[in-house]
Amino acid sequence: MDNANVLGDYLRARRGRVRPEEVDLPPGGRRRVPGLRREEVASLAGLSVDYYTRLEQGREQHPSASVLNALAGTLRLGADAQRYLFAIATPGPRGAAHRRRSAVGENLTALVDEWRDHPALLVDSLNDIVAANHLGRALYSDVGVGGNTLRFLFLDERAPGFHREWERTTASTVAAVRAAAAHTPDDPELMALIGELAVRSPRFARLWARADVREKTTDVLQVRHALVGDLDLVYETFRPTSAPDLLLKVYRALPGSESADKLAVLGSLTAGAVQEAGDARAQVKKT
Repeated sequence: MDNANVLGDYLRARRGRVRPEEVDLPPGGRRRVPGLRREEVASLAGLSVDYYTRLEQGREQHPSASVLNALAGTLRLGADAQRYLFAIATPGPRGAAHRRRSAVGENLTALVDEWRDHPALLVDSLNDIVAANHLGRALYSDVGVGGNTLRFLFLDERAPGFHREWERTTASTVAAVRAAAAHTPDDPELMALIGELAVRSPRFARLWARADVREKTTDVLQVRHALVGDLDLVYETFRPTSAPDLLLKVYRALPGSESADKLAVLGSLTAGAVQEAGDARAQVKKT
């Protein structure tokens, strides 16, 4: 993916999402593009039209914090979107390869493994599943440890059948990918994955062009699992201090719910596979 003018592309996308009436401008008049005109953004942000035009065209690449704050207010950016704006406008040193994955300590993997009643996953900045407990592997058996949940969601024909609200899930996921890019704006592997998905998935390309930015901290995962049917699972996302470039996702069913019963059944049905995997790991350690 060409990142030569990430800031300009983002500003254009976001001004296209703001309706004139949202910023107290008259909605009428003939507009060649949806949203705000360049001169309207410049005026509302207290900038000259020439300076704002240079920002969008990539000819000005060092806006001050006050300029970015003014643009964030004009474009009605939320907290996650503001962080993304500052990350792409004021990136860190370039040139060195980005190290995208921390070493996963034994204590962290043991903690994940020992969650018996809740599916738990460790995922990296690319949405690769780095580690998972028994129920996590059973829940995401179509992806697997080492697999990529983004590629599954957008490129695997099974995904719309697995995710009961596939369209909502894809939209929130793409917004979360942009939020993740605020943490690692120079990650070449993440940019390559975004480029791959934009080429291979029209749905991803459309959603990426909307330029939504929103962290996925908590939500409800609604899936249709091949073994147990419909599951509604609430999840929380954490960033471990021992591995800050990984995310820990923990899922739970409401106590006493049908999903809780089905999750227990899923654990029982897949217990044999878990025992075999544990025996294999033990044999590897011996050798």
